[in-house]
Amino acid sequence: MSDQAQRIARAWLMSASAGIIELDADWTGESLPLLAPGDKAFAFADLGPAALSVYADESGYYVDEVGMLVFVLDPMDHSWVDFSVMPVYVAGTFNGWQDAVGQLEWSMVPEQLNGRMVWLLRRPAGPLLTDPPQLFKFVTGDNRWLDLPRDATNLVPDGNGHFNRGIHPNRTGRNLFQFTTTAPVPLNQSYSVIHVRDGRQAPKTRLRLGRFFHAMRSDLPLGAFVQRNGSTFRLFAPRAKHVRLFLCEKLDAQPQAFGYELDRRDENGSWNGVWEAHLDRNLHGWYYWYSVSGPQDVFGNFKPGEKILDPYAQAAVGREGPGIVLDAAWVGQADRTFATPLWQDLVMVETHVRDLVAQAPIALSAEERLGFTGLIKWVESPDFYLKKLGVNAVELQPVHEFDNRTREEYQWGYMTANFFSPASGYAMDGGKASQVKEFQELVAAFHRQGIAVIIDVVYNHVGEPAHLLFIDKLYYFELDDDGALANWSGCGNDLRCRSAMATRLICDSLIHFIETYGVDGFRFDLAELIGVDVLREVEVAVKKVKPDVILIAEPWSFRGHIAAALRPTGYASWNDGYRDFVREYVRGGGAADKLEYFLKGSPWHFAYWPAQTVNYTESHDDRTWIDVITENQNFNGYHPTQNDRQRTHLMVAILFASVGIPLLAQGQDFLRSKYGVNNTYLRGDLNALDYHRPARFPATHTYFSDWIAFRRSYRGYLLRQWSRSSEGFFRCCVVSGGNGLVIIYNADGSQGRERLMFAINPHTDSTAIPIGEFADWTWELVADHECFYTNGRRPPGQIVTQNLFIPAVGCSLWRSER
Repeated sequence: MSDQAQRIARAWLMSASAGIIELDADWTGESLPLLAPGDKAFAFADLGPAALSVYADESGYYVDEVGMLVFVLDPMDHSWVDFSVMPVYVAGTFNGWQDAVGQLEWSMVPEQLNGRMVWLLRRPAGPLLTDPPQLFKFVTGDNRWLDLPRDATNLVPDGNGHFNRGIHPNRTGRNLFQFTTTAPVPLNQSYSVIHVRDGRQAPKTRLRLGRFFHAMRSDLPLGAFVQRNGSTFRLFAPRAKHVRLFLCEKLDAQPQAFGYELDRRDENGSWNGVWEAHLDRNLHGWYYWYSVSGPQDVFGNFKPGEKILDPYAQAAVGREGPGIVLDAAWVGQADRTFATPLWQDLVMVETHVRDLVAQAPIALSAEERLGFTGLIKWVESPDFYLKKLGVNAVELQPVHEFDNRTREEYQWGYMTANFFSPASGYAMDGGKASQVKEFQELVAAFHRQGIAVIIDVVYNHVGEPAHLLFIDKLYYFELDDDGALANWSGCGNDLRCRSAMATRLICDSLIHFIETYGVDGFRFDLAELIGVDVLREVEVAVKKVKPDVILIAEPWSFRGHIAAALRPTGYASWNDGYRDFVREYVRGGGAADKLEYFLKGSPWHFAYWPAQTVNYTESHDDRTWIDVITENQNFNGYHPTQNDRQRTHLMVAILFASVGIPLLAQGQDFLRSKYGVNNTYLRGDLNALDYHRPARFPATHTYFSDWIAFRRSYRGYLLRQWSRSSEGFFRCCVVSGGNGLVIIYNADGSQGRERLMFAINPHTDSTAIPIGEFADWTWELVADHECFYTNGRRPPGQIVTQNLFIPAVGCSLWRSER
C-alpha cells in the first residue's frame, strides 16, 4: 500500500506520557511517517516503531523478524481458564477450525514476551498471509472458544452476530508507532494526532485513553455518608474538570438548592479519580445531586446543566433523582439468620412485585397494590399463592430504581437508573426513602415463609436518564473509535463492566443488597455482556460476604453465549436449550437421547455440576408456556384444549424429573395466558396474576404442587443431585423409531436402596417400551400424567411388565426399594 493511501486507523495512550499510533497497513517507507500531535495541548518527546509484538495485544498475532507468524494469547484476558492443565489451540480457516483441537502442531506453549508470560505458537507466515484474510480464534482442549477483545481492529463478522480474528497480510506489526510526550497529559482534555502526507495534513484522529485509564480505581468509600462530624460526599469522575454538589432539605426547594464544589481527593500521594466534599452538619434526609463538567468530545457526554443521580445513592426519589442522604444507623442491617436453601434443593418461581400483588385476593388499598407494602401483606397471608404452591425461592424481576416516569407506570424494570436504591415506584413514600424499610420487610416476610429471595439485576446497560453517561461516557460505556455507544443489549448502550470502578460498582451494589436487605442471590441479566472475567471477580467478592449466595446467569446477549465458559465457575445458567427442546418434545418432536441428556442435568457440555443448569420452559420474555404450545389459533392459550393441558402435565413432569434447578414462571401452574401477546414489557393488565384461574384448572395446579412436594421430600432425593453421579446411576430404555423414554435413577444402587423410574410418551398413540431386568423389580406407582397416588391406590391396568405401557401423551413415575 502506498504512503498516499495509508491513514491512521486508531491511536491511544498507554499511560499519561506514552501512546501508540496504528496505521491501517504496514509502513514500508525508508524514513518514519510524518506523525504529529494534532493539538497544541501536548508534544511528542520521542517517536519510533513499536515493538512488533505490541500489535499482538490488539490482533492476537504478529510477524517476527525471521518471517514467522506468531500467535499470542494473554492468559490474563481469560482468567476463568486454568492454563496450567488446559491445552489451548489456534483454530481457523487454515486448519479446519474444530479439527485443530488435539493437534500438537496447533498447540500453544507458554513463553515470556515483553516481561510477561503468554501462550505462543509460531508458524511460517507465508501460507497464512492471504487475500482474503485467513480467520482464526483460540480454543481450549475442551472445546471452549475464547472471547475476543471488543476493541480489536482485526475483528471480522461472520454474518450471524459472531466475530473471528482476521490475519491481514498488510498488517504484521510494522504498522504501529510508539511515542512519548514531553510531560504527562491531563486526562480531562481532548487530544488528537495527524499524519502529514505530501505536505498535506490528513484529518485528525482522536487519541483514546487506553487500558491504564480503565484500570484506574479507588478503594475509598463512595456515595453520601453521615458521620459524627458532619456529612461526606464522594464521586468517582476521572475525566471531570469540575464536580459540583447540590443540596436541599425539602423536595420542593430544589430550585433554591445550595451548591458546593468538590475537591480532588488524593490517596497515598496520588489522585485516583475521586472527588470529595465534607459539610459540618448531619444531612440525613436531605436531597442531593451532582453536576459534572469535562472535555467536549465524542468520548464525553459532559453536560454541566444535567442533574446527576449519585450512582451510590442508597435511595432515590425517582429515575432522575434526587438522591436521599441516609444515615447508616437509620438504614440498619438485615437479619441474616435465614438459611438459604442448598442449590440442589431449590424450586424457584420467577415473578414480578406488582404482578403478584395487583389482584391478590385480600383487602388492600389501590396504593398498596402498586408495590412492596401490599406484597408484604399478601406474603404474610395464610392463602399466599407461592407458599401454597410449595416453592422455596422467588426470583424477583428487577427491584433496583428503574426508569418509570410515574409511580403508576408499569414496566418490568430492566432499565436501571440506580444500583443501590430499591425502586421508589414500589414504595408508599419514595420521597421519604420508605422503599428502604419496605424492601427490608418484604425480604424478611418471604424468609418467614421459608422462601429465599433472588433478585434479577441488570448491570449490562442502564436506563434513562443514563447518569453514568454524564459522569464519564468513555470510562463507563463500550464505545467504538468514533465514540458511538455499543448496543449488544438492544437497549441503547452497553455498560463497560470491565472498567475497574464499574466492576467495583457491581460488587458494592450486590454486597449492599446482601448486607442491608438480606437477599439470598442474584440472577444476572444478559450476563454475556458483563463478561466471564468480571463475573468471576464478582463471585469472589460476594462470597466473602455470603459464602452460600446463589449466583445465576442469563448467559447470552445479542452478541454471543457464555454458558460453556461459565462451567468452571460458581454460576448456574438459564438453560435456553432445555426450554426450546421441551416445548418441541411434548408436541411429539425431539429425540429420546436429547431428552435423556436434559433429564441427566445437561452434563459436561452445559453444566459441570448438576445444579449448574437452571431448567425452565417459560420466563417473563415472550409468550407464556400455554400460548406457545396451544393448539388454538394466534398463540392464544387462554382457553386451553385438553391436549394443551396434558402436554403441560408432561412438561412439568419432565421439569421436576430433571437434574438441575427447576424454575417456574408465575402462574404457569394455572395455565396463565397473555392471549398470545409476545412482548408485555409495559402490559401490567396482561401480566397481573388472575387468582380465579386456579379454580378453573385445579387439577393442573395440584399436579404442579404435588410434583414440587415430591421433589422436595425425602422420596425425591434422587432427583436432587449436588455432584455428578456414578456412571451406572442412570439407565435408559427406548423403543426403536420412537422418542418415548424410560429412565431409571440409582440403577446401580450407588445411592442407597431407593430407585425411581420415570416413563414418558409424547405421541398421540400409546406405546410400550421394553425395560428388561427392571421389570423384575417391585415397583410402586407414585404418579402418572393426571395426578399423584397415595396410600397404595392406583388406576386399573397400571402395572410394570417387560414392556412398560405408556398411554398417549402420558407419563408415569415409579418407586422401588431393593
